[in-house]
Amino acid sequence: MIKQLVTSAFVSASLIAGTAMVQADMHGDMQPQVWADDQSVSGGTVSAEKVMAPRNGWLVVHRTDESRAPGPVVGYSPLKEGENMDVTAILTEAVEPGDYLMLMIHDEEGGMETGIFEYTLGASEDGPIRVDGDLVMTTITAQ
Repeated sequence: MIKQLVTSAFVSASLIAGTAMVQADMHGDMQPQVWADDQSVSGGTVSAEKVMAPRNGWLVVHRTDESRAPGPVVGYSPLKEGENMDVTAILTEAVEPGDYLMLMIHDEEGGMETGIFEYTLGASEDGPIRVDGDLVMTTITAQ
C-alpha cells in the first residue's frame, strides 16, 4: 500500500511538473536568451535570429574584445515581451570584419521616457537585465 502511494505521488508530481513546463512554453515564460551567429555587417546591420525577452526592452549591440566585457553601444533595436524573431539593429558606427560584438538584452525601465533608448555605458537607465547575476547576451564575430 505504501509503495502504491509513493508511486502515485511520484507520478502526480511528474505530471504537474510536465504540465507546468508545457504551460510555461506556451505562454512564453521561457528564460531570457539571445540567439545569433557570426555574420556579415557589410549592410550596416547586425541581427539576432531569436530573442526571448522577459518584458519590453532593447536588443543592444556592444563592442567587445577577447575579454568579453561589454564596451560602447554601436546599435540597438526595440524588443517586445516574449519571443522576438529576426531582430535587426542598425549599426551607428563602422564595424569591421573580425570585430567582436555582444548582443545583449536591456530593460526599458529606469529611464525618463518609454520607447526612447537612454542607456550610456555604466548607466542605470534602460540598463542590461541579469538572470542569477549574469548578463543575458551572446557574442558574435563580424564577418
